[in-house]
Amino acid sequence: MKICAITMVYRDYWALGQWYAHFSRHLGAENLFVVAHGADPEIARICPSASVITIPREDLSNFDNRRGDMLNAFQNGLNRIYDWVIRTDADELICLDPAQHQSFPDFFAQQNASALFALGLNLGETESDATLGQDQPVLSARRSAVFTGNYSKAWAVRNRVGMKLHGVQLRPARVARFPFVMPRGAYLVHLKYANATELAKSAQHRREVADQPGTGNPGPAWLDPGADARRFFKQLEALPERPWEEAEPRAYADISVEPVREEQRGVVRARRDTPRIRTRLPGWFADM
Repeated sequence: MKICAITMVYRDYWALGQWYAHFSRHLGAENLFVVAHGADPEIARICPSASVITIPREDLSNFDNRRGDMLNAFQNGLNRIYDWVIRTDADELICLDPAQHQSFPDFFAQQNASALFALGLNLGETESDATLGQDQPVLSARRSAVFTGNYSKAWAVRNRVGMKLHGVQLRPARVARFPFVMPRGAYLVHLKYANATELAKSAQHRREVADQPGTGNPGPAWLDPGADARRFFKQLEALPERPWEEAEPRAYADISVEPVREEQRGVVRARRDTPRIRTRLPGWFADM
């Protein structure tokens, strides 16, 4: 079973370090591919044994569409060599419950679909959390999280299936019948809100991208990252915390059914308007 992971990054050094450490442990660093959006020697320093592919950062217009098309092309090429390609943003980690899956090869050996979704969690920094050390594993230091349909994304594909808008990209004729598969025990942990110091640093380049004219650029969360962060932290404080054993089955039941099927755009994705449920990560996440 050959498995690789790919991400694209611009200056999110802290998140990239977390991504590299996590996936190199599970897949081997030689199976990691990082697309650098602009020449940056720091990326090779952070990911010394990964393959780093540099692309120009001269034109940011139509950012999401152009980035997606390019990554789909890279991904399709990797699918000729690897059985499965994992693709996430640099601030997203895939965690498998060890009580259900021994390893990524064990997990993928059980799958028959061409694309997989994961139950999404926004990991958050709370007022009582200590400041993270530069190389400290985030999953050992942050426990508060909110289940979210928006980040219950497609993350692993084979058979030349593309990704788009947090879902899979298909020919319109395939959208209605394409299987929406979200295996139990697989979680996408979004780290954007887990380190307030790094979140503030990333705000400027997010605005830089979102301010470009035209369509196909990231939405309001990038255009006004400060307001987006305030909304999340306010929500995190307001939601009652439910134990994992109660919260996880409820979130899975809400998010794993009735996906959005957009035939015009050729996309299948999880519903975003699902209830947000706060929980505390069980201890096994810290061992990831």
